[in-house]
Amino acid sequence: MYLALKHFHISCVILSGFGFALRGWWSMSGSPRLRARLTRVLPHLIDSCLLGSAIGLAIMAGQYPFVNGWLTAKVLGLLAYIGFGAVALRPARPKAVRVAAFVAALATLSYIVSVALSKNPLGWLAWV
Repeated sequence: MYLALKHFHISCVILSGFGFALRGWWSMSGSPRLRARLTRVLPHLIDSCLLGSAIGLAIMAGQYPFVNGWLTAKVLGLLAYIGFGAVALRPARPKAVRVAAFVAALATLSYIVSVALSKNPLGWLAWV
């Protein structure tokens, strides 16, 4: 059961990251696709599955944020990713601000993935 949930979680990470990158591209280019119903609904469904699977994995593995350093780093990174992503996709912000937030969100996402793969709170920052 754990392995199946882990694969589902990884699939959700890929779909969520790809979806964010695509919506960010559409936002920067002014694409009308950004206003499509599926574009507005699907990310919430995927991210809900992602969060649910993350909670399930943490419970099954007995590893919890604020107890395990690498998991705490992932949760804090997630909060930063959500913040940057919200700014990046908000059309009322100036384009330069949205682009900077988009790049920061993608860098944060790569950090979160590197922490997950290495189980090290520094993630790819350990190599810098």
